[in-house]
Amino acid sequence: MTIARLRTDALAGLTTSFALVPECIAFALVAQVNPLMGLYGAIIICTLTALFGGRPGMVSGAAGSMAVVIVALVVQHGAQYLLATVLLGGALMLLFGALRLGKLVRMVPHPVMLGFVNGLAIVIALSQLEHFKAQHHWLDGTALQTMLALVALTMAIVYLLPRLTRAIPSALAAIVSVGLLTYALDLPTRTLGDMAQIAGGLPRPQLPDIPWNLQTLAIIAPYATLMALVGLLETLLTLNLTDEITESRGHPNRECLALGAANITSGLFGGMGGCAMIGQTMINLESGGRGRLSGAVAGLMILAFVLFLSPLIEAIPLAALVGVMLVVAQRTFAWASLNALRKVPAQDGLVIIAVTLITVFTDLATAVLCGIVIAALNFAWQQARDLYADAHQEADGCKVYTVHGTLFFASTTQFLSLFDSHADPQQVTLDCRHLSFVDYSAIAALKTLRERYAKAGKQLRVIHLSERCRQLLRRAGVKAGES
Repeated sequence: MTIARLRTDALAGLTTSFALVPECIAFALVAQVNPLMGLYGAIIICTLTALFGGRPGMVSGAAGSMAVVIVALVVQHGAQYLLATVLLGGALMLLFGALRLGKLVRMVPHPVMLGFVNGLAIVIALSQLEHFKAQHHWLDGTALQTMLALVALTMAIVYLLPRLTRAIPSALAAIVSVGLLTYALDLPTRTLGDMAQIAGGLPRPQLPDIPWNLQTLAIIAPYATLMALVGLLETLLTLNLTDEITESRGHPNRECLALGAANITSGLFGGMGGCAMIGQTMINLESGGRGRLSGAVAGLMILAFVLFLSPLIEAIPLAALVGVMLVVAQRTFAWASLNALRKVPAQDGLVIIAVTLITVFTDLATAVLCGIVIAALNFAWQQARDLYADAHQEADGCKVYTVHGTLFFASTTQFLSLFDSHADPQQVTLDCRHLSFVDYSAIAALKTLRERYAKAGKQLRVIHLSERCRQLLRRAGVKAGES
């Protein structure tokens, strides 16, 4: 690795660390726990997944999607139960990776990916509106004007600086420039310190102070399962997106293992649970971060902020961070998908819109699962409609049906409607060279067809079955050859 590559990754990690801090604090406040728990989670999860995960360049931390899941748990049982939930959630992630289930992300259709990206881009943008409030009231007057001006200046620097030089990440230059300008002019604007004080010590290992019994397991298990599901989904989808941007291939199972181990470690050291963060990943990639060093630097810089640099970091204007995140939201949104809505099949357009809206108004796991279900139902419907048969009469009077398509639960009715057991001759042949048997419904349909011809006193012969179809029929105890 060259010095230039190391320098680029280090600067990208530094830039990403500035964007991680307010997000992790905000998510900790959402979960109603000490902001340091969010920062400790970011330090541990970001560093460990960067060093040992399966996707260099991707950034993980204490994520909002997981924070929302455990609010009710913290309110009812306290932060110690949250730490136990993080431990169990991490163990489930480890199990998922050990079973090599990360490859299941391949089953996510592209329209679902587009909806996921668009939904999270909107969520990132909307979440920045909270920074335009002080004590739950919207800013107005000079405070609002100053905030808007600094946000606009930040965005202008991010957009325009790359035209002049790429020696330094434009997001980093924008944060530093706006921070120095605010300090030099003594501008009255909200800073990171207005969100929370981030000074603290090193996280220390300690088991959660809870009763270790089945009753506790019954309390935390549902939250841990949902946390693991949401974390894995967001991580694997962000991994797919990172693969596309970098034109390289990550290792999903390795990422699941690293994420699980990182969450367990975070829980043991008093940190929140976490997963991949698409906004911070985009900042890292836009800043040139491609290697493991960028994520490791981001995590270690947050540790430095907590231990040594809190006065400096707390002075950063929130407007600068808001401006950077708004640019990230704009660049994350798949604008080409809007034009594609007029060109792709209507059902794919429906999936894109549905996943986007469900991500914004509910949560990622629900959105992705709904998108996959819609896409799967559409696929099943199309496959069922595409089943058809060519029929002809042989010289000896035998009628031959050559069926084309896939026989499965959604196409069995169509399959049976292709035959007329009452009008057909005594000898009927089913040619399966272009027919695939997929599930037990297909086997049941073939049995039903045999019974119909037998009841009519006629003989059905089945030919040209593939070896896979023969094995499927044998396992079900159905005669595959000539009747």
